[in-house]
Amino acid sequence: MNFPENLKYTKDHEWIKIDGNIATVGITEFAQSELGDIVYVEIETEGETLAHEEIFGTVEAVKTVSDLFMPVSGKVVEVNKGLEGNPDKVNNDPYGDGWMIKIELTNAAEVSALLSAGTYKELTGH
Repeated sequence: MNFPENLKYTKDHEWIKIDGNIATVGITEFAQSELGDIVYVEIETEGETLAHEEIFGTVEAVKTVSDLFMPVSGKVVEVNKGLEGNPDKVNNDPYGDGWMIKIELTNAAEVSALLSAGTYKELTGH
């Protein structure tokens, strides 16, 4: 399992990469492996400001549908349009082309509550 050290993680299996006031968000390699083949990603929150742990979308796999949670509060400024016809990018490249949203942080202090790669790895047992 890959847990990049430069990312932060949530207990809900989202990852976040902070770049100034903008953060990129996706689901972890662990999450996509647990879900199985992802067949659809639905994110209709572009332009909305959402609080920490609010649902920003859903991901549908062959067996289940899972909610996607905001790792920190922010405004959804971009949705990865490349997932519309190719949701398998989440399976094939969860930390790269499989990213889901970009947000503008509204409370940067929340970042300190996120998990490190090591802590997230312990949480998943990998």
